[in-house]
Amino acid sequence: MFRLLVVIMIVVPAIEILGLITVGGLIGGFETFILILLTGFVGAFLAKNEGSKVMNQARFEMSNGRVPAGSILDGICIFSGGLLLLTPGFLTDTVGFLLVLPMTRGFFKGWILYFIKKLMSRGTIIRF
Repeated sequence: MFRLLVVIMIVVPAIEILGLITVGGLIGGFETFILILLTGFVGAFLAKNEGSKVMNQARFEMSNGRVPAGSILDGICIFSGGLLLLTPGFLTDTVGFLLVLPMTRGFFKGWILYFIKKLMSRGTIIRF
């Protein structure tokens, strides 16, 4: 797991730099800078709005005596997506938008749930 994290920490920034240089060469440096700022602001706005919706849904579920498991997974996706959207680069912005938008979030929720179940079966995560 640590090796994968190290590879990601090296490869993703390299891809981001390559993407920024390529886009800057195509549309210009200033326009690329504005595009990066725009995706950051739009991403923060979307993450805030989606986060509010999920928080309200979780409150509703808890007030009805249900565990808000789906809302918790949505919250994890939105938080992660928001962080990625604030990171400069087009690859992280793309993944961030996919995590924040409700129509594509389901894929990631399934993956996170699979990962949590896998950790629980190994005994890495203990549930009470």
